[in-house]
Formats: sequence, C-alpha cells, structure tokens
Amino acid sequence: MPPSRLVQIGVIGAAHGVRGEVRVKAFTAELTALKRYKPVTDKAGTRVFAVSTLRPLKDDMLVVRFKGIDSREQAEALNGVGLYISRDELPPAEEDEFYWADLIGLKMERADGAPIGEVIAVTNFGADDLLEVRLDGQQRTVYVPFTKAVVPVVDVPGGRMVAYPPDGLLDEPKDGEQA
Repeated sequence: MPPSRLVQIGVIGAAHGVRGEVRVKAFTAELTALKRYKPVTDKAGTRVFAVSTLRPLKDDMLVVRFKGIDSREQAEALNGVGLYISRDELPPAEEDEFYWADLIGLKMERADGAPIGEVIAVTNFGADDLLEVRLDGQQRTVYVPFTKAVVPVVDVPGGRMVAYPPDGLLDEPKDGEQA
C-alpha cells in the first residue's frame, strides 16, 4: 500500500496492564470503528495489526489488544506507533465534510483564480482545523483557518479550493518578524 494513500486513524499509546493491551487514541468519528478496518498498518504499511479485543476507555481513548501482542514488554514497544488504513476503506464523506487526507495536495486560489499555494497539511491545535499552505513559488507556509467563511469552495475532484485569506495573512514578514 503506498504511504500516500494511507490515512491515520489512531495512535498507540502506553501499555495498559500486563497482558499486552495498549491504549489507543482514536481519530475516527465513531470511537470503536478501529475494529471494522482491515488491514490496519503502521505508516510504512509494513506491519499489520489485527484487533483481538477492543473497549472504550474514555473520551477518544480505547483499550486494545492486538493479535500476537501478549506481554507488557511487547505492548510498550508499540508506544507512539500510528495506525493507518487505506483511504479506499473509508466511507464517502458527508456533504461539507472532508477527510484531511483528501485536502492535502489541493491547490488554493483566490476567487479570481489567482494562485495562493498548495495544502501540505491539516492540523488542529485545539480550536479549529487549520490548513498549512505552501505559498505559490515560495518555501514559506502559512496557516489558513479551515472555515466556510475563509474557504467557501472545496472541490476535491477538481483538486482545488477557493479561499478569502484574512487580511495580512499572506504578506511577507517584515525584518525581525518570524515567517
């Protein structure tokens, strides 16, 4: 499976108990969706994880036992490993909802068609989603709020989105300012 077509659906955390269970932070809308997806792999697509048991712990955390992981030591060795599935395994997104993986690589332009740049990542630092955009013809990136007011048009099949960036966002940094 090429890594560009993989979507991260969780990350393994600390060992839970002494019999090989681990905590998993789920990135799925439905907390227990992890058990439906097959195969679940690491980022390289080389290690496959099969869920043996799974139960909710709290909020977005699960307690999971993977087949072949039977000791605390084996579980501890998995701490920090991301869990990925093929993009093709995900159900179609609802209207006005997007998988982050589908946004990466889209060209961002102004309403008049003038290029702004390309989406290279989607992040969320605790408030709203932000699109990290590499500005056209530059190495510099900026974070664009991913809201309907700022990005009213998202055309995934067309590979583009239209944005109205906030005033000053795209300006060159002045001497002494960080980019």
